[in-house]
Amino acid sequence: MTPKPALHSLCHAFIAQRIAAARTAMQAAQESSSSETKSSAGDKYETGREMANAERDRNAAHMQQAQQLQAELARINPEAACDTVRPGALVTTSMGRFYISISAGQLPGPDVFAVSAAAPVAVALKGLRAGEEAVFNGKPVRVLAVE
Repeated sequence: MTPKPALHSLCHAFIAQRIAAARTAMQAAQESSSSETKSSAGDKYETGREMANAERDRNAAHMQQAQQLQAELARINPEAACDTVRPGALVTTSMGRFYISISAGQLPGPDVFAVSAAAPVAVALKGLRAGEEAVFNGKPVRVLAVE
């Protein structure tokens, strides 16, 4: 079994990668906007600048989302023991293992999915203890363990 602090670190790495990618793309869009040279067709110049600015703004939104994930993750103590399904819990179910933290999908290495507390599966399992059952997508899901 993978300890929660290691899963927490993988989530931090996921966020750091998203922030770095957004920052790099923002810089590239800014450079593209700045280097757009004025041509005899002024509309072409303005269109190129606007497209670069739109791209920069889109990547700024991606960075803001990643920073929100970072703040969400910071509120979780991976060392805290959990006996119910809640943020920070590592839940083993009949359909897989979930680290209730941020929406990062399947984490590299371990067979664990990082999901936010607002994810449908987390909402369906919220508050359950090992041995209890819920219905998710019309199918019964049994909680085998909560760490």
